[in-house]
Amino acid sequence: MPQNPAGARVIIAAMSSSAVAITWLGHGSFHLVLPGGETLLLDPWTDGNPSYPKDFTITRCDTILVSHGHFDHIHDVVPLAKKFQSNVVAIYETCNWLNRKGVDTCKPMNKGGSQQVGAVTVTMTHAVHSCGITDDDGSIIYGGEAAGYVVRFADGRSLYFSGDTNVFSDMALIAELYQPELAIIPIGDLFTMGPREAAVACRLLESKTVIPMHFGTFPPLTGRPAELQSLVPNTKVWELTPGVAVNW
Repeated sequence: MPQNPAGARVIIAAMSSSAVAITWLGHGSFHLVLPGGETLLLDPWTDGNPSYPKDFTITRCDTILVSHGHFDHIHDVVPLAKKFQSNVVAIYETCNWLNRKGVDTCKPMNKGGSQQVGAVTVTMTHAVHSCGITDDDGSIIYGGEAAGYVVRFADGRSLYFSGDTNVFSDMALIAELYQPELAIIPIGDLFTMGPREAAVACRLLESKTVIPMHFGTFPPLTGRPAELQSLVPNTKVWELTPGVAVNW
């Protein structure tokens, strides 16, 4: 198969000059390559992630979006940001912690705000979740609130990355304001919503396609894409394979 810049296999799906290559890195982590090569990482967890594709190498990282401070979403932000001098977008308090860890490329924001980062515009949205950061000594410190993002691309399309969350009624406002054609949402249950709640999220968001995440990494994360698909027959549930890029 063709190779993307990071060495992942690529599945061709509706190729065009504006296609974004999306690779699931397992759990809640994603790798996006824009048409011009600009690369975004969403909640990168590579070291210790049991579902991270072992033959995948990150060779470029222009921007990192951090939804919240739990280890499985922020674990590799510091080393990656330092290595690539990446822009790091996060809520204000999380950026403050990252600054103290030597990341000087943070672009703090808060819910409802938008900013241009490279070739994309990002808007921070609400999420229903906690956000304690485990510090180097094992203590848990305040990391602000958990959040999600709407990412708007140069061709006018938008993607909603929810981060860890339960369904919440204001997802209808995300649909009204930003009309995300693609949504990436958790389905694992226990620490996030499961398929039953995710099905309601699909209805509220009105996205044509949904990529499920945050499932199967550990035994308690029992939700599965097939269960979600059975509950939302009019929505395409796009189950990705870690390390295999798809073009959107």
